[in-house]
Amino acid sequence: MKTIENKINKTKNMQVACPNRKRSFRPGTEVITQILFLICGLISVSTLFIIIFFIFSRGVPAILTVGTWNFLANTNWSPFGGQFGILNFLAASTVTTLIAFLFGSRIGKWCAIYLVFFCPPKFYRPLKTIVELLGGIPSVLFGFFGIAVIVPFLRDHIGGHGNSLLAAIIVLSLMILPTVINLSEAAIRSVPKVYYEGALALGCNKTEAVFEVVVPSAKSGINSAYILGIGRAVGETMAVIMVAGNAPIFPDNILTPVRTLTTAIALEMGYATGLHRDVLFGIGVVLFLIIIILNATLTLMNRNATNFAKES
Repeated sequence: MKTIENKINKTKNMQVACPNRKRSFRPGTEVITQILFLICGLISVSTLFIIIFFIFSRGVPAILTVGTWNFLANTNWSPFGGQFGILNFLAASTVTTLIAFLFGSRIGKWCAIYLVFFCPPKFYRPLKTIVELLGGIPSVLFGFFGIAVIVPFLRDHIGGHGNSLLAAIIVLSLMILPTVINLSEAAIRSVPKVYYEGALALGCNKTEAVFEVVVPSAKSGINSAYILGIGRAVGETMAVIMVAGNAPIFPDNILTPVRTLTTAIALEMGYATGLHRDVLFGIGVVLFLIIIILNATLTLMNRNATNFAKES
């Protein structure tokens, strides 16, 4: 009671000491701020629609000129011969992204769980700093690491030329780790502590409480981390150019040099003209549709996770 009375008296004294204090935030300033926020929002939305219009206005007519089936299902890529089949690129991007995600997402999730529940306090800050620094490394440096370490190792101990689908998978797995770790850790920490403490009170051991109560409750946020990790893997260009080999052939094994959708655009946009250049915009249309599918998957997975949590 004395503490409450002291706070009340302190507030009254402040009011008496500053009876004529003017408001620092005027109504006119609030209106201006709202207008500025509206303008920023409109700029963001309009930028998205401008990009969509620019890519689709060039890409869709090119796809229709080549033929949608011929564009997506043909394996022959010969721009100077008038052949624009991107099945090789599409398969390479799909396989590279999915396998890299399979390894990177699992390792990232387990690392996040370790940081939250099992990491000794004296090791947490150094490990967290390392993860944050890993996320700030430019992609070209990952490419240098791949050329200097991964490619020679694969060439000397596994076989092939080194520059291959497997090298791209390893590099992308490393690149998506910081995204998955940081977002998964934030999702796990957002789960109320009462869930974990209640599970322990009901007789669960620490491992059961973590993996059967806390982690399922954070499923929505972890799924968001997964999708953002896939998005980075799909859109990565520079590191993949440096380690994948860039051969426009179908990836029949993991030691085959490959060319992904993004690397095809980056390598040929500089000299492409006419229909060839428009077809590269068509590849951009395919990438954009892949991103839409990923976002739709995220929404569906989060909705299912939310419904599961409510039912539980």
